[in-house]
Order: sequence, then C-alpha cells, then structure tokens
Amino acid sequence: MPAWKRLLTLALGAVALVAFSATIPVTAHAESNGGVRVMPLGDSITEGTQVPGGYRIGLWQRLAAGRYTIDFVGSQFNGPGSLGDHDHQGHPGWRIDQIDANITGWLRTQNPRTVLLHIGTNDVLQNYNVSSAPQRLSALVDKITATVPNADVFVATIIPLSNSGQNAAVRTFNATIPDMVWSKVSAGKRVHLVDMYSKLTTADLIDGIHPTAGGYDKMAAAWYAALQTVPGSIGQPTIPNPTPSPSPSANPGTTGPIRGVGSGRCVDVTGVSQANGAQAQIWDCNGQSNQQWTATAAGELRVYGGKCLDVSGGSTANGAAVIIWDCNGQNNQKWRFNSDGTLTALGANKCLDVPNYSTANGVKLQIWTCGSGTNQRWTRT
Repeated sequence: MPAWKRLLTLALGAVALVAFSATIPVTAHAESNGGVRVMPLGDSITEGTQVPGGYRIGLWQRLAAGRYTIDFVGSQFNGPGSLGDHDHQGHPGWRIDQIDANITGWLRTQNPRTVLLHIGTNDVLQNYNVSSAPQRLSALVDKITATVPNADVFVATIIPLSNSGQNAAVRTFNATIPDMVWSKVSAGKRVHLVDMYSKLTTADLIDGIHPTAGGYDKMAAAWYAALQTVPGSIGQPTIPNPTPSPSPSANPGTTGPIRGVGSGRCVDVTGVSQANGAQAQIWDCNGQSNQQWTATAAGELRVYGGKCLDVSGGSTANGAAVIIWDCNGQNNQKWRFNSDGTLTALGANKCLDVPNYSTANGVKLQIWTCGSGTNQRWTRT
C-alpha cells in the first residue's frame, strides 16, 4: 500500500476512535461516607441549574455543621467543592411522570433512608395535564413508599414561578399537597410535608424559574429544619466530647440569668408563674425572679427557691417541653453546662433548644439532639 494511503487509513482510524470514545458515557463515581442515605429527588431545581449543586450545598453544610454523617445518593453527580457529596437524583426538564417511570429502579439501587422530593415545576412549565398533576404526585409518593417502606419521604410544595399565570397553576397544585400528605400519614406511611413555596419569593429567582444562590440556601434551610423534626431521618449527630467538663459558670451556688447566644434573650418562666407545669421560654432579660436560676451540686437549676427546670414527663424525645416543677431529684431535673455552651438534660442526653433558631419573645423551650447551632448555646451572665 502506498505510504499516503497508509497515512490516510491511520488518520481515519484515529478520527473514528475519537468519535467512538466521545459516545461512551462518563459514569461518575458515587461518593459515600457510610452515613445516612439521603436522596435529593426532582428536576433541575434539585440538580442546581444556574447554581450547580443548588440547595444541596447549603443543606450539606448545615448537616456537617450539625455533625450529622450523611451520604447523598443518586445516579447524578454535580456541584462545587464546597458540596461534600455530589450525588443526587435531579433531572433538568423532567416531569412527575418521568420521575415515576424510573423511580423504582433508582430506589432499589440506592436504597435511601430519606427522600427529599421537589417535583411538579415542569408539569406546569410544559402545561402537561396540569389538572391531573396532583394525582400523578400522589401515585409517585405511593410508589416510593411501597419500594422503600422504611424511608422517610419529605414532599415539598414547589417554589414560585415569576410568570403570574404559571404561578397561579403552582399555587393550585401546591394547595392539594397537604391533604395528599395527610392521607398517606393516615395510612401509616412515613410521609412529611415541607412548605417550600412560602420560603421563597420571585425575587429569589435568577431567571424566573431557578433560584439564586440565596434562594437555594433558603431551600436548604427549609429542608434542614424539616429533617430535624423527624428523628432518625438524618441519624444522630456525632458529639466529639459527649461528657465535657462543666464550665466554671456552672459552679454550684451560682445564681443569675441564663442567656441564649443565638437570641440574646434569657431563660424565663412564662408569666412569672410558680405553678407546676409552667413552661420555660426565652424573653428579654430583665432581672426578674423568673429569670434567676441557681445551679446546685445535685445538677438542678432552681428558680423561686423550690422549683426546678424540668423535662416534662421525663421524656427523652426531641421536642419534649421544658417546664418548671417541684424539685424532686429525678434525672429529668438534672442539667449540665458544657464547655461548648450547650446545656444538657442528663436524663434525656439532649440539649436545651430554642425551636427553629427563633429569637422572638415567648418562644417555648424544648430539648433536642445536641448540635452546633447557636439556638443551643447559653451563657451565665
């Protein structure tokens, strides 16, 4: 064969090889740290169009700060370095029916413990049988709960759209979701509602559809708050030092207010009540007797002399109310000030907590799994 023909043959072969190689799909390696398996599921808003990684960035950062060990799962992969786990199941442009057609396989492969579902936006944008979209969403949720019956499924209302006509359709669609979720709960399924629509406005959209970075972070905050209300959905946080030494401010005999770092307000007995069962709350620090707490050698926090800060009913559950009660020496009246500023209820091994990071007067206190938030940090002043 002439030399020029050999060169031409080699060149054509090289072109063909490049073309063939370009058609081979690149499969991302899934990241796993052995944590609780959480599947972010949905469309481009889950994928993070306009801001790669989307809400998953802020959610991951909050989970990490709270010392939760989480493994995002899914067949898709994207996002910046600040997102510690890039796996997800978000598909730009997909409708409810398209997710439904693939969900069983994904779930069997990934076996998530928790599913975060935000879907329906493209049904509206594509005007795809919008009137029956609620039925499709309900059927999808049924398929998820049937395939992974032990998973917690968080169903979000979809975020606003800038187009007024499309946003009206979004509102109509969203209005059906609470009753749908309640019907699943009534049937014994582990389904939870997340009101995402109210967390964003059209000012949070970069292109009328997808959130800005700030808008995605608002979504992250909403997901994180919802996850924290369902024990087990994100496991338990890792506490580096579960038995830290008491801080100097907790010396027995110390009397004075206990101020919340996040709120700047003080632990207060509602209405200056001295009745058993009166709830503890946060309120503007004012030096009154219902804000004067005495630490005792027995681990009590006494107020009015004979009443103790108490976990209602001796509960160990997240969200249990914190009240005052006649001091009786039981474990639900024993507290420990920790060097990181947390205040542990020893009977429950959980922390004194201001719900939802609130800073408002009158917010009632509870116990919750210890994390890193300032709503669980306190100082003796």
